[in-house]
Amino acid sequence: MRAEVPNHILPADVVNDLEPLIDPLRAKLPPGYHIEIGGTVEISNIVNRSIQSTIPLVVIIIITLLMLQTQNINMSVLILLTAPLGLIGVVGVLLIFNIPFGLVARLGVIALSGIIMRNSIILVDQIRQDLKQGLSEWEAIVESTVRRCRPIILTALAAILAMVPLATDPFWGPMAIAVMAGLFVATLLTLFSFPAMYAAWFRVQDPRNSGKDKDRSQTDKNI
Repeated sequence: MRAEVPNHILPADVVNDLEPLIDPLRAKLPPGYHIEIGGTVEISNIVNRSIQSTIPLVVIIIITLLMLQTQNINMSVLILLTAPLGLIGVVGVLLIFNIPFGLVARLGVIALSGIIMRNSIILVDQIRQDLKQGLSEWEAIVESTVRRCRPIILTALAAILAMVPLATDPFWGPMAIAVMAGLFVATLLTLFSFPAMYAAWFRVQDPRNSGKDKDRSQTDKNI
């Protein structure tokens, strides 16, 4: 006897619902007989245990690489803070299309985090190059974002289009959709929010506003 699980239902949820019904049958089995969970649920449990055991090592490696690249703790932390931006697009599209957040979707989110941090590293590297050329911090933030906007968008579109053939696949579809939506939203948020985060983190002010503040303070003193 075989059965198929609908695409909008996780196999793990089916197993959890059937477990109370199977326990009495499992208790009545004669010696030497037992019931085991197999299929995608078994594979998912194995992969989840593997991911949980390797994530701490992966995080340490990522932080080490960021430190080697930026040579600055604050900059490394700032780049790490951009990694969750993709969750906004992932959660939104999964809720809209009623897609379960299964194993393959979680794997897609992990890969998505690396792509988002790469975009932030590109912007940071360009900011540093502009600073070396003599630009002010404010000008470096604005110019680097404008200069790197097109390459970042094009690479993101290439990655999104590469996932299109997998979007309708029953198994890999959730991962493809999660990556596509997450990367699209995260790319836009990175281009708009990361410069603001950088300016706020390092307290970089617009020279025009600082001039207005000085004039305002001078006026207050005269009054």
